[in-house]
Amino acid sequence: MSIRRVVPDIHSQDLEGSREFYGLLGFEEVMNLGWVMTMASPENPTAQVILMTEDRGAPDTPPDMSVEVDDVDAVYAAVVAGGATVVRELRDEEWGVRRFFVRDPNGKVVNVVSHR
Repeated sequence: MSIRRVVPDIHSQDLEGSREFYGLLGFEEVMNLGWVMTMASPENPTAQVILMTEDRGAPDTPPDMSVEVDDVDAVYAAVVAGGATVVRELRDEEWGVRRFFVRDPNGKVVNVVSHR
């Protein structure tokens, strides 16, 4: 299993204001679905923040952070075998990712994801 990036998921009701703020820090918009936006460093594209008004795939359990891995199925199997609390089962999303949510020991929800 290889981790590709770790990104905080920042809940925002003002995506435009958040984009402007993170732009001041040097981030640029690289993805925008209207409800979720990814901002990245132009010099280091894996340095990112995710801004979201909601998680349309899981509106009742929005994640606190996202971890992109190379093999989400293997990580899911390890998490289940390790007895961690899965709060959203492994599934394919219409926007091209395969993911699941797991709760860490501090109560934070982690979105574990691979791009298809």
